[in-house]
Amino acid sequence: MKLSAIRCLTLAVAALAAYPALAVTSTWNIDPSHTAATFAVKHLMISTVRGEFSKVTGTLQFDDADITKSTVNVTIDTTTVNTREPNRDADLRSDHFLDVKEYPTMTFKSKKVEKAGDGKLKITGDLTIRGVTKEVVLDVDGPTAAVKDPWGNQRMAISATTKINRQDFGVKWNANMDGGGVVVGDDVNITIDAEVIKAK
Repeated sequence: MKLSAIRCLTLAVAALAAYPALAVTSTWNIDPSHTAATFAVKHLMISTVRGEFSKVTGTLQFDDADITKSTVNVTIDTTTVNTREPNRDADLRSDHFLDVKEYPTMTFKSKKVEKAGDGKLKITGDLTIRGVTKEVVLDVDGPTAAVKDPWGNQRMAISATTKINRQDFGVKWNANMDGGGVVVGDDVNITIDAEVIKAK
């Protein structure tokens, strides 16, 4: 081999060695049957009412080399709200609260992912409820290490929490109590427990 060819080959190998490895991004889809979005809000200023949305879909674009480059998109079907009390659920679906006829979904789209300790993340993104979009931060445990289910699918899980003020999203109905206070609290604690399946 000529000297010039050897030199060119050496330079090419050195360039490849210096170039950062290409990130491998994998797609993981939320498994709705093993995922729920739950919420908790104060009632009459003294007790906590809890409910859930039973249909959650979305994707996680997972960067295997740098998790901070990952992205998350979640859609929650607001028509599936369930607090185990039919009359209350009907009210929550009405324009007093979620107005599900006009806004049948709420969404979260990530904008930034940061490490927040061992096995923990902070995910900043846009939450949209009733057509109103506000930036929120999710405190995340996970994702867990991937496991293989009995059908050969790779699965991971994450748990995310945040607190919002429902007034910020146009969910404004309330009633005053005798002696002060309101029927429904403004602060809403939200938890999403999600199981995701790696796309084949």
